[in-house]
Amino acid sequence: MHAFWVIAGATLGALLIGAGILHLIPKLGNGGRAASDALCRAPLLDVVITYFTVAPMFAGAILRGWRGLAGGIVGQVAALVVWTILSELAHPEARKGPRIIKFNNYLVGPVRNMLAVYITAIVTPLFWFTRMAEIAIYPALTALVGLPPYKSGEWVNVSRHKFSGLVGHDLIWCLYCDWMTGVWSLGSEMLRNVESFWCPIRFASDKKCANCRTDFPDLDGGWVDASASMSDVTRTLETMYKRDEKYHPWFGHPVRITVKGRELPDRELVAAPADGNGHADTD
Repeated sequence: MHAFWVIAGATLGALLIGAGILHLIPKLGNGGRAASDALCRAPLLDVVITYFTVAPMFAGAILRGWRGLAGGIVGQVAALVVWTILSELAHPEARKGPRIIKFNNYLVGPVRNMLAVYITAIVTPLFWFTRMAEIAIYPALTALVGLPPYKSGEWVNVSRHKFSGLVGHDLIWCLYCDWMTGVWSLGSEMLRNVESFWCPIRFASDKKCANCRTDFPDLDGGWVDASASMSDVTRTLETMYKRDEKYHPWFGHPVRITVKGRELPDRELVAAPADGNGHADTD
């Protein structure tokens, strides 16, 4: 048990020190604010997230096996609780004002609300592994078959700490959702390319089609019917992909949107319905 408590205590201290450094950096003038902004976006955000989420578990497990893993997790939870208390004490006006936690506690009760919140934390490693797959695996698909690359920082970033009045419990869990939503959305975007490139066939289940069309819009925008033939599939692929194109994005990808044959700059892209060739009908 001695190793358990040592690792838990070391984790608690390391995470609180890390949090303190993150609070200090933006107060160091223009350079500090620039550094803080960089730490809030991938790829540097990936380092920060790793430090606070999975590194304590990995380090504990490597040092002392299951006891070390448990100690790392306990240290993480303790650091979260201590930081939450300190953050709320440092912002008494926000703590006493309108808050998300107050409403949710009223809505479902504090015990159920807090238990549910901490249950969501269990899947943090899943999101981390998803992010690692985006970094380590997807670029190979870009190099091999031309699936389009993405600027991760446009998806994987956090900004809710800048929202006025969001402190303590509300702040840390909103930052978690902030990061998680970007990671998951980027993964979904990558999977749209994968599905349309290799398997542009609608599902036989109408219910599944209805459930998936939001995340995979090509399902209703180009994939062939489940009762179609392989000839229909290959014709669709021939229509949507050309050998001389550098990248092969999903059918509704913004880079396919044109006005009278001219590709639009990012600032002009709109969610216009695509025609059979993946071009926006804007004439």
